Amino acid sequence: MDELSGYANPRQKLGRLVREGKYFPIVRGLYETDPGTSGYLLAGSIYGPSYLSFSFALSYYGLIPETVYMYSSATFDKKKKKMYQTAFGIFTYRDVPKSAYPHGILIKNEKDYFFQIASPEKALCDQLYTISPAGTIKEINKLLWEDLRMERNAVFDLNVDVIEYLSSLYHSTNVNLLVKVLKKGKYFD
Repeated sequence: MDELSGYANPRQKLGRLVREGKYFPIVRGLYETDPGTSGYLLAGSIYGPSYLSFSFALSYYGLIPETVYMYSSATFDKKKKKMYQTAFGIFTYRDVPKSAYPHGILIKNEKDYFFQIASPEKALCDQLYTISPAGTIKEINKLLWEDLRMERNAVFDLNVDVIEYLSSLYHSTNVNLLVKVLKKGKYFD
């Protein structure tokens, strides 16, 4: 609306621009001028504060073999999950612990956009935080390699010291077990 404030009726002008295909609605009050914009570039603007994480970031970094078409983001203190279905894709938002939220977030630049995404270590911790706790090393290995289908070599290339630091912020059995697996080595089951 700031951009259109010079018009006598900015809302009417906005409606006309949408009908003419010059502006594309994302969510209420948020528009994009390029219909080909990738959804991950918009995720932080839709609901926030937030950063891309979970399965989207794991796929982005090649830690899982699947391509993920849903833009999953982390928030804190929102107390409920959010989902937005838009012409640019499906966007989901869920909480991580407030103490862990600000750590391990990277700011990336693409085209004229800046977006926030979890580091590979942080994305894996976020994902494990949301899953029911594994009770043993054997169960966490099954979770990592069979259920999540993590790329083993890529996981063992992660910085275990960063994950160990993050584990103290999550208070998550899964993240603590991940640290043990990474410290034991690639072929420990």
